[in-house]
Amino acid sequence: MNTRKSITIGTLLLLAAPAMVMAHPGHGTTGWEHGLLHPLTGLDHVLAMLAVGLLAAQMGGRARWALPLSFVSAMVLGGALGMAGVGLPYVEPAILASVVILGVMVAAAFALPLGAVTTVVGVMAIFHGHAHGSEMPETASGLVYGVGFVATTALLHAAGLGAGLLAVRVSSRVWLRYAGLAVAFGGVYLALA
Repeated sequence: MNTRKSITIGTLLLLAAPAMVMAHPGHGTTGWEHGLLHPLTGLDHVLAMLAVGLLAAQMGGRARWALPLSFVSAMVLGGALGMAGVGLPYVEPAILASVVILGVMVAAAFALPLGAVTTVVGVMAIFHGHAHGSEMPETASGLVYGVGFVATTALLHAAGLGAGLLAVRVSSRVWLRYAGLAVAFGGVYLALA
């Protein structure tokens, strides 16, 4: 199977995996499994993480690593806050807003400086991380659980990046913008659901 087909099939499988709309605890039997699966059980998280990869592909250059790194780093901070019981206001609305904002950024192909985009992505990631951290099972190790949700997040970013690069290479940037529009509409749908 060639690389394009592999990336396409992998991305489609990741998009089809989440069956639930919002993330919640109680997935596996260990901290690792809980952490690994938690981001996949919320369509809001999946869409945002894929959108970060799409945006990174669209911006190109250093954004390909800077945006995912910014998201993961800030998400770890948010996760630690959540695990420590530090409350943040409006976590779920902020997560839903991040889906819409990231989708619009991809759909509109805004030409913003990389520093501004990494900052926006990082702020959004704090809320995603907080949701993951605050929903950690009491019996799980924070480190093991955290490594799990970081690994899944990185894979979702890679899937979005791969799909975005494939869209740019195979067709045109129009399909990338359509994907951003789909993410934004997904966020609006989740907000209204």
